[in-house]
Amino acid sequence: MDYTDAVPYLENLTPTSLTEKEIASSGSSEAVQQILDQIDGTGRQLILVSSAESEMIGSDHRSLLEMKYPSVKFFPSNSLGENEWQGRERALAWLFDRFDDGRPADVEPGTVSIIGPTYGCFNSPSDLAELKRLVSGAGATVKHVYPFESKVEEVSGLKDSEVIVVMYREFGSELAARLGRPVLFAPFGLGETTEFLLALGDLTGNRGQAERFIAEEKRTTLKPLWDLWRGPQSEWFPTIRFGVAASGTYACGLERFLAGEMGMQCLFSHDSAEADNSLVRDEIMQKQPQFLFGRMPDKIYLAEIDAKARFIPAGFPGPIVRRALGTPFMGHSGAVWIIQEIVNALYDILFAFLPITRRQTGPAAPTVRMAWAPEANALLEQIVKKAPFISQISFGRELKQKAESHAAAKGLDTVTPEVLGQVS
Repeated sequence: MDYTDAVPYLENLTPTSLTEKEIASSGSSEAVQQILDQIDGTGRQLILVSSAESEMIGSDHRSLLEMKYPSVKFFPSNSLGENEWQGRERALAWLFDRFDDGRPADVEPGTVSIIGPTYGCFNSPSDLAELKRLVSGAGATVKHVYPFESKVEEVSGLKDSEVIVVMYREFGSELAARLGRPVLFAPFGLGETTEFLLALGDLTGNRGQAERFIAEEKRTTLKPLWDLWRGPQSEWFPTIRFGVAASGTYACGLERFLAGEMGMQCLFSHDSAEADNSLVRDEIMQKQPQFLFGRMPDKIYLAEIDAKARFIPAGFPGPIVRRALGTPFMGHSGAVWIIQEIVNALYDILFAFLPITRRQTGPAAPTVRMAWAPEANALLEQIVKKAPFISQISFGRELKQKAESHAAAKGLDTVTPEVLGQVS
């Protein structure tokens, strides 16, 4: 009766809505009958989905349908008690239970079905494109992308795939277990992607093709990553401190790749579905990562404390568009794209601290030289350590000049911790 995020996108599933006024004036029974009359003879079916409003008032749709409309399928969204990932998990399994044709599986060798990509999932188009590329490179064929590129009647064909790839760890595993086929998860970084390709090659009888593809990837797709690693910016990688607040798939994937493989320092990594936003905000304020992969709330937290961290979108909610295919996080292409973004931001940070000659409009301000209290020096050192490594010298010099000028303006002859706190 109302669309909810618990029901995934399907090509031939059309969500409609009945308003509270319609239900109150005519009753849900009459409204259901009107829709059944409209689709009679069209071959279409009606699925009734409970809304948050109907759940709050305790509408008993299931009993109504069992008594008067046994052909209508009912899906309780449980939108008041479950988050969107739990809802999608249950909805995918429910659709298979209701629309499976009941025949034994007829496995097609070398075929793969991908479960998971739907609207409302961050970066789905780009990560799906990379996942398809990896599957094909390993010598397999993508049979279904469910539900993003599927129809309801195709759900029963999922069990005919030789391998199932679950794209997100938040949902899809329950349906994959029902299918009774070997299951792989979409990979992040270098090691996971190599393991994914070899496992897929073994499961589909294409081990040799998978090994050849990996070798070719090193010569082509991964070549830019090797160039970046050998360049002067590689010395900065161990100094980079980053944090993540995103869905579990991206939070864990980024931590494993950037910290586990690239040697960067992960200050925190939070699953946004489970994290307390106030705690995330406190951690951002206390640790101030140089890079924050997150959502729009996290970008707001950075602005509130005037943090100098570079924000990289990594989850919803956020007023961003992620429909291009060239911004993956997953697989080999994702590894290259993420490192490219970080390196570009590092050079941008460096540029921000370059000395700029400004045209003088009046007499130059006199140079201020002033004593520093030992406690102020210690505090200055602590503050500078939080700045990106490549800019610490320039940042420290600039902050010192500000503190001395501020102290002189107040008529002081010594920089104290209080003075430094007022300008930092």
